[in-house]
Amino acid sequence: MSAFSRTADGAGARQDASAGSKASTARPGLLHGTTWLVWRRHRGTFLVAFAVTALACAAFAYQRPGVMDFLTAHPYRTMASAQRDGDPLMKFQDAFSSMFSSDTSLLLSVPIAFGVFLGAPLIAAEQEQGTLRLAATQSVTRGRWIAAKLAVPLAVVFVCTSLMSAAFTWMWEPAHELAAFGDWYHGGILETTGPAPVARALLFTVVGIAVGMLLRRVIASMAVALVFGYGFNIVWEAKVLPLLAPLRRIVFPYDEEGMLPGGAVSMDTWLATADGRVFGIGNCTDGDTEACRAQLGIVNRAIDYYGYDQMAGIQWLDAGLLVALAAAVTVFIVWWARRRPL
Repeated sequence: MSAFSRTADGAGARQDASAGSKASTARPGLLHGTTWLVWRRHRGTFLVAFAVTALACAAFAYQRPGVMDFLTAHPYRTMASAQRDGDPLMKFQDAFSSMFSSDTSLLLSVPIAFGVFLGAPLIAAEQEQGTLRLAATQSVTRGRWIAAKLAVPLAVVFVCTSLMSAAFTWMWEPAHELAAFGDWYHGGILETTGPAPVARALLFTVVGIAVGMLLRRVIASMAVALVFGYGFNIVWEAKVLPLLAPLRRIVFPYDEEGMLPGGAVSMDTWLATADGRVFGIGNCTDGDTEACRAQLGIVNRAIDYYGYDQMAGIQWLDAGLLVALAAAVTVFIVWWARRRPL
C-alpha cells in the first residue's frame, strides 16, 4: 500500500495538506502547491516509473550496436533476396528473436502496468483511507484538486512511454525487414513503436483512475484495470486495427512465386480467376486439382498485404482514436469529481 500513497492515516494527510498549502508560496515553478502535493504523495510510484524507463532505454541502447553489427556483417539488397537465400533472415532470428520478443512483451505490459499500479490506486487509495475528505476541507477548489491529480500522473506516463517507445523504435527500425521475420503487424511491433504505446498508456491510466474513483477500493480497482487492459488489447487488435488502413492485393500467375514489396506483411492468400474473383486457398487441394481449377477458372494466386509505408498511418490513426477515448474518460472523471461526492 505504501507504493500507492505516502500517507495512510489522517495525521499524515494533514501534514501533507499543510505542506502543500505552504508550498504554494514557497515553491515557485512547475511543481508547487497542489501539483507538488500530488507529486509528494505519489512520488514512490513516479520514481519507480522513471527507474524502469531509464533501465529500458539503456537496454535498448545497449542492444542496438549488436543489431547494427549484424546488418553490417550480413548485407542483403532486398527482403526478397534475404527470404530467397534464407541466410540473413534465419541467422537474425537465431541471434535476436528472443531479444525482440522480450522487448515487445515488456513494452506491451507498460500501459497495462500504468493503469493497474498508478491509475487504479490514485483516487481509490484516498477514498479507502479517508484522506480525501480532509483534502475536500482545504481552501483548494475541487476542480483545481482533480486537475492536479490528473495532470501530474499523466505527464509522468507521457514522458516515460514516449522515451521507451522512441528508444525501442530507434533500435528496431534499421532491422524492420528482419525482426520477427519482417512482420510488424503481428506480435506487438505495431503497438510498441511510434505513438501507439503512448496513447495506450494514457488511456489505460485514465480508465484505471475512473475505475478506482467508482469502486473506491484499491485491490478491486487494480483487478478490473488489469482485466480491462488485456481485454481491450485483444478486442482492439481484432476489431479496430483492421479498419484503419485498406489492404493491398498483389495478383500473379498460379505457377509463379509472388514477392511482396520490402517490409510488407502478408495478411491472407487467395486463389483468383482472370476476372478477379477469389477463392480460399483450401480449394482444389484434393483429387484432380488441375480439373478443379479449370472448372472454377482459377489461373492466378493473390496475396492481401499491408505495405510498410502504411505502418505510420495506422499507428497515428490508432493513437488518435485512443487519445480521443482517453479524453472522453478524462472529461467523465472531472465531471464526476466536481458534481458527485467522492
